[in-house]
Amino acid sequence: MTTDDISGTGLLVARLSRGGQRLKRADRTHPWVLDTAVVVLVFLIFCLPELLHGGVDDGDGPRRFRLAFTQLPVAGMLALQAGLVLPLLWRRRKPVMAFAVIAAVFVVQWLLGAALRADVALFVALYSLALHGRLRQLPWACAAMAGAMVLVAVRASPAVSVWDALFFLLSTATAALALGLVVRVRRAQLAGLRDRAARLEIERDQRSRLATATERTRVAREMHDIVGHNLSVIITLADAGAYATDIAPERGKEALELIGDTGRQALGELRRVLGVLREATDGPPGGPELSPQPGIADIGALCANVRAAGLEVVYRTSGDMDTLDSGVQLTVYRIVQEALTNTLKHAVADTRVHLAILVEGARLTVRVQDSGPAVPLGPPNEEGHGLVGMRERAALYGGAVSAGPAGGGGWSVEAVLDLTPQGGAG
Repeated sequence: MTTDDISGTGLLVARLSRGGQRLKRADRTHPWVLDTAVVVLVFLIFCLPELLHGGVDDGDGPRRFRLAFTQLPVAGMLALQAGLVLPLLWRRRKPVMAFAVIAAVFVVQWLLGAALRADVALFVALYSLALHGRLRQLPWACAAMAGAMVLVAVRASPAVSVWDALFFLLSTATAALALGLVVRVRRAQLAGLRDRAARLEIERDQRSRLATATERTRVAREMHDIVGHNLSVIITLADAGAYATDIAPERGKEALELIGDTGRQALGELRRVLGVLREATDGPPGGPELSPQPGIADIGALCANVRAAGLEVVYRTSGDMDTLDSGVQLTVYRIVQEALTNTLKHAVADTRVHLAILVEGARLTVRVQDSGPAVPLGPPNEEGHGLVGMRERAALYGGAVSAGPAGGGGWSVEAVLDLTPQGGAG
């Protein structure tokens, strides 16, 4: 087969497919058109020749065949044809009724000893019942069909062997029944595939929306931590610099330098956070890589910034910090950053902060306690965004965060993280 033959066959299949789709759309809009077309087609092919030639045998067949059947007048023939063909109009809407009416007319016709080409309507009705009817109605329909075929075989016995006639008729009925069932199963499969595709599309959209909401929450949490902490440090340094300008100008200059360093650090962190939102194609290939997220090693610099803002911070660690993964280290850094930011917001003179990070087996504890006023992390009777963010971060590692007034005065924040690997033996 040549390439031109293959392309021609593909074009023909495509045209037939488009024609089939247009026919289905037209049938859904005007279903009566197809039903009427079936009736008209059966009448033209099977009924009209009988009306023109006066019966199923035009005189050219064997004598025994002509004598086996009764010759009906045109009016009687037309009445039986109408009873066989017209019920096909509702073969899809009411297949049981159509089959019952056609089967009744069929039996009456053969009891009269007449043979009509329009009997093909009974096989069309059986096909429609298998395709559109209820499956539990098929057994009695098949029984009625078998009885009608036996009647035909017996009445046609003078012209043809009973067994030969019965084999031919039952084979034809079986073919009509099987074709209807095959088309029914095929349509059910296609409907199931369309439904599954629609559900998969809905699930995909839902997963996309959930992923978007999760990413927005993560970015909002990071932005809150970065902006809240650094702005608090900048505001505190600016106030201290303004106060120190008249008394100790060198301290005012130092405050301005610290403000610049803090602003640059905040800008770098914001770029790292916002960088993950950009598509890979937005930047030039081979561009500079983003800096890593902060970890426990950066908490010392964080404490130095807070000390520069006027607080006394005592920082200590216990346990192996180097083996912690980057996600745990980022979580610890953000929790410490939020706790120190809250302390800085409400600090008074001579406020001291004790910061401890302890690793004991599969348990990591972050404890931040200050000697300032016991000011909560949010409005009265309401958790602030900072505490909510800390709890969300700790929950990622099966941990919890508690915050409240310390026993000796001040405010205490404690976070406990579970370092057990996910899926491990625990």
